[in-house]
Amino acid sequence: MKYRKALNQWLDRLLMRSELSTRERDAVLALPCDLVEVSANRDFVRLGDHTTHACLVTDGLVGRFAQTADGERQITALHVPGDMVDLHSVVSPAATSALQAIGRTTIVRVPHMALKRTADELPELGRAFWRDCVVDAAILATWVINVGHRPAAARVAHLICELAVRYAAIGLANGQSFPFLLTQSQLGETTGMTSVHVNRMIAQLRERRLLAWRSRMIEIVDWPGLRTLAGFDPLYLSLPEDLLRRIYALFGTSRRMTAA
Repeated sequence: MKYRKALNQWLDRLLMRSELSTRERDAVLALPCDLVEVSANRDFVRLGDHTTHACLVTDGLVGRFAQTADGERQITALHVPGDMVDLHSVVSPAATSALQAIGRTTIVRVPHMALKRTADELPELGRAFWRDCVVDAAILATWVINVGHRPAAARVAHLICELAVRYAAIGLANGQSFPFLLTQSQLGETTGMTSVHVNRMIAQLRERRLLAWRSRMIEIVDWPGLRTLAGFDPLYLSLPEDLLRRIYALFGTSRRMTAA
């Protein structure tokens, strides 16, 4: 069943950063939940909502949005399959930002009470939950630096490097390609640029033979070159060294030229 798949995906994410006993693993897989299909571009958590569930992505992509008083929006986080997008809501249930499906997305909702009870009964698993939240905070801090201090092309390159690694870590990279579900407008909302400016930056990356982008997929053509331009260091993702080595080997070190 799909909800079982989702819980396995989250368990895999937890195991990237925490050692868990058989009992603790079984407790994750036994969490009660319900499956929800969310249509594209629909908010399923709104600013100010009092939430009673945490949401786990099983298919698709979720964006977290902050919003100004006049309605301007900024994407402040992207969540891929296996991410519990608002685990922090277990202890802080008032939504301070909106969650939206980027394209058609499937989520699984896990009751706060079940997560609290599990964390109380199994303290080491509780620590794994909070460690998971720390990773999300580290990603947000890195995004602040990216938007505030990197040139435009490097900003786009850094986000692409991050998503390449995150998709590869969960087994969703196909060779040197991975899903890229954002439109250019949404990419602009993530990197603090207009869609016109984003279009120019993507053109630059293509012209430099760093990547190819087509049919909602990005292919990494020159991984070392893209990383160098971005100044990308995956330390903030807190992934195991052996996993990072496999990911880097997957994307390769050669300049395999592919038409963009």
